Amino acid sequence: MELNTDFGRGAPQTETKEAVVPRILFAGTASGCGKTTVTCAVLQALANRGMRLHAFKCGPDYIDPMFHERAIGAKGSNLDLFFYSPNTARYLLAKNAEDADVSILEGVMGYYDGLGIRSLEKSTYEVARETGTPAVLVINGHGMAFSVTALLRGFRDAVAESGIRGVILNNVSWKTYPLLKEAILEELGGTVKPLGYLPPMRDCAFESRHLGLVTAEEIVDIRAKLNRLAAQAEQSIDLDGILDLARKSAPIRYAPVPVRRFERQARIAVAMDRAFCFYYRDNLELLREMGATLCPFSPLSDAALPACDALYLGGGYPELYLDALSENASMRTHIRTALANGMPCIAECGGFMYLTEAIEGHPMVGALPGDCTNQGRLTRFGYITLTARHNSLLCNAGERINAHEFHHYDATHLGNGFEARKSNGAAWDCGFATERLYAGYPHLPFYANPRFAERFYEAALAYQSENKEG
Repeated sequence: MELNTDFGRGAPQTETKEAVVPRILFAGTASGCGKTTVTCAVLQALANRGMRLHAFKCGPDYIDPMFHERAIGAKGSNLDLFFYSPNTARYLLAKNAEDADVSILEGVMGYYDGLGIRSLEKSTYEVARETGTPAVLVINGHGMAFSVTALLRGFRDAVAESGIRGVILNNVSWKTYPLLKEAILEELGGTVKPLGYLPPMRDCAFESRHLGLVTAEEIVDIRAKLNRLAAQAEQSIDLDGILDLARKSAPIRYAPVPVRRFERQARIAVAMDRAFCFYYRDNLELLREMGATLCPFSPLSDAALPACDALYLGGGYPELYLDALSENASMRTHIRTALANGMPCIAECGGFMYLTEAIEGHPMVGALPGDCTNQGRLTRFGYITLTARHNSLLCNAGERINAHEFHHYDATHLGNGFEARKSNGAAWDCGFATERLYAGYPHLPFYANPRFAERFYEAALAYQSENKEG
């Protein structure tokens, strides 16, 4: 297995800009080691100090960034090297971190876990390497003694330059930590700095459901939990040491990604409530940069769409609000009529399900054939590449975009506008794709192919002109 371990030096020769971005990455030895708890504890502690923060999630997860933003107040976005080229990832990191005092990156799975057993490709390590971000390894130290140093040594030495600069021990007691800290310093010669610990804090655990963390609005005592974590972090985590590492990060070098700015403003209605809230922040910001005014509305409680030129129905948990969505017949009729009249629309995952005839027997918009039912397991889960089978709203035949699926429900009619293909060769048809509609389970990260966003904006302006002429 050949590994690129040229840490922080993966920048292309065409780069023209450099940005100073204080940043740190919290990585785990494996899923469930406590990196989300540590990330939230540090974010809240730094927020309580009055610092301006940006939280990045490695990978395609849209729930954690929303959680960081709504619960802690730290703006959140994604860094994903399947979606984006290394340069685009660096550009988005620099762009989003521009107004932050420090940026906190949270890893996914184990530090070195990528697309395959013998591959580091698309791993958290690769994000750290391509962005030159110092990593802090989170280890669940419960029930461990010398094994902590053995595990840490293994992670440090797994590649020629791991980028691991610090370690935080989760789930250890105040009596045990000083002994483990001393052992780490002795055994690893100071190459990895012990940065503190969190004791067992079962009352501060964050609940999960089938698509990940519950949303911030659903945790009744979220503020109390976060403040308990922050208070503990102030006591037992070396926050100043973390900030010192973050401030020593090398400047980020990148070539700016060009954004087309339209002279005319388009109004895009964005479904935003408890049922529909899964969006990539960079998608929404890109539409704004192009010139759009985003108009949030609620399919749960609003009677009609706001005045708009296009519709964006993101993912979410519509299955938890089937009665309310179904009983809002006025909104369902309004959306069905708007689409029939040619309003451009992107509907991803939960938004796609909302446009079908029914979910679990509850009537929905009915703009698309078929219904949706719970399969009781993840269905077609993971990274995919979409290739257009014909010209449609977002692209021409043969054009591609990297995307992601993550859902337990399935539809009787998936559409055939695109071929979806996984890296293992599995392929299937998906997506309803017409001149004015994209609707399907895949979530589309616009910066993976900004032309998709441009085509959507162009269609919104065309619809606007049609209605003015009418």
